[in-house]
Amino acid sequence: MTAITDDENETGGRWDDGLIARRVGQRHEDGTGHDDGAGPGDMSHGDGGGEVGGEGEGDHIGDEQLPVGGTYGGPLRDRLSALRELLGLSQTRLDGKTLAEAGRVLDEAAARQRLSSRHTVVAIAGATGSGKSTLFNALAGVRIAETGLRRPTTSAPIACTWSEGAAGLLDRLAIPGRLRRKPLAGGDGDETLQGLVLVDLPDHDSAVVRHREQVDRILALVDAVIWVVDPEKYADAALHERYLRPLAGHAEITFVVLNQIDRLPGEAADQVLDDLRRLLDEDGMAVGEHGEPGATVLALSALTGEGVGELREMVGAFVQERSAAARRLSADVDAAAAKLRPVYVADGRTGLDERAREDFSARLAEAIGATAAGEAAEREWRRNAGRACGTPWLRLWRWYERKRMPGAATVEPQVPMEEEPTARQRVEQAVRTVADEAAHGLPAPWGQAVREAALRGAQGLPEALDALAAREAAESKGRPLRPAWWPAAVLAQASMTLLQIYGGLWLVGQIVGVLEPGLVPPVLVMLAGIVGGPLVEWACAAATKGPARRYGQDARRRLQEAAAGCGRAKVLDPVAAELMRYREVREKYARVSGSTRPASAGPGAVQGRVRSRIG
Repeated sequence: MTAITDDENETGGRWDDGLIARRVGQRHEDGTGHDDGAGPGDMSHGDGGGEVGGEGEGDHIGDEQLPVGGTYGGPLRDRLSALRELLGLSQTRLDGKTLAEAGRVLDEAAARQRLSSRHTVVAIAGATGSGKSTLFNALAGVRIAETGLRRPTTSAPIACTWSEGAAGLLDRLAIPGRLRRKPLAGGDGDETLQGLVLVDLPDHDSAVVRHREQVDRILALVDAVIWVVDPEKYADAALHERYLRPLAGHAEITFVVLNQIDRLPGEAADQVLDDLRRLLDEDGMAVGEHGEPGATVLALSALTGEGVGELREMVGAFVQERSAAARRLSADVDAAAAKLRPVYVADGRTGLDERAREDFSARLAEAIGATAAGEAAEREWRRNAGRACGTPWLRLWRWYERKRMPGAATVEPQVPMEEEPTARQRVEQAVRTVADEAAHGLPAPWGQAVREAALRGAQGLPEALDALAAREAAESKGRPLRPAWWPAAVLAQASMTLLQIYGGLWLVGQIVGVLEPGLVPPVLVMLAGIVGGPLVEWACAAATKGPARRYGQDARRRLQEAAAGCGRAKVLDPVAAELMRYREVREKYARVSGSTRPASAGPGAVQGRVRSRIG
């Protein structure tokens, strides 16, 4: 700890008002202003005791009468529960380093919950020569920490407790018994500071690495911090960049004290304090004013005692609220949520819309040749129609062709094939496309999980589609390819053939003299059969266009539905499951981030009440 040299320079001016505050809000109507519901009613004690803070025997923190530990309540309990569930859902998707800070917050929350909820641990931190130890002694009312010119004077944290029952908290800070003190020998000191555990830290800018490590370790565990700065080093980059800026979200549990104002002449203290406030603004740390949440900024001289009483009043009121631990934890959850935001918050709309699903199904149907299968079914229908409704002479001619040139009649015209990727490549392309669309806008880990789910489902998909196509083709062969009116068409065609035969026999009978001559009647009968046969065939061909088209469409639709069902089961459903998981963790993250929380009374709000009492 640094030595205090406040007595080296005396000023002729007097500090009129060291309470600087800005940006602060209204408190709850009950005047407690507890953040996240953490306060007397939220840190419920194991013995079911009522609220603390009133007068009477229940206020005193006795040796065996105090309950130890408590239960977080209100929004904070919900946020911690959501954070625990969030980590459980994310362990298989995110790496351990990403979740480490959130896990640490949960561990610290559990550890702090098991310890005394009626004590508030406040650390005094600062740079070399800032006067931390002198301020520590001034608040304790007795010389505890060593002060002097030698640097550093504080080589290990020293604790001062104003009441019993804080042993567990000090054990958590790893402060040995020989460095634990009482404010006054033989007594408990100032009644307004009952429940305070004040810790004097080594210099945060010490040349000894072990000292800096102790500062960092304890700052992560205490409930509140009093930062002590001096007129020379209040703008030190090490302080602002390493501590104040990263801890800007902890403004409600932060006091920033400008010490050694007795060294500043005239209005210099006001100017330094304004500049300090400006630096805190740049750090992003809100400064409390008019009862709004934020850091408390004030000026004092630990050496002369100017402003120390005011700080003691504010710290006492802050401690008696007994909500610092919950507010500290809430700020830690905020910080952890901010770090996790890039891996949980998506940019824009996520998921698959109906168009993307239909496009995927269409690509699969194209890959297995649903369109070609429908066209082939339509041609087969028409071919059968021609065979059934054609004239006997045409069927006889086809029979002759088959006899003369075996296989000639069964040769189908070759359909020119387009130069396209193979079916397997087209299936893989369809899967990659739908995976990219599903992962679009998702945070990187969840987008990768979606793509992996799609690729896992795509394994064996081409083979499954081939099996579907083969099964559908086999089923199609067993279906009748003739409509109900085809027997009538066959009968009509047979009638035309009989007319031709009857007319021919009639004419032959006249020629051989068996029948009476009369050329016109048999010729007309023969012409009716000859002309009627092709007319029936043409009418049947025209009538089969609609049914043949519908038959082909039905075949194509069945294959498309089969392909869509296969793709949905193997790819879309696993992708949808990953998207559902992401939506679930996104909802948990929204609860963790706690965007809508009631305003709380930080040190700045306490400052306003103290000013009203001492003004």
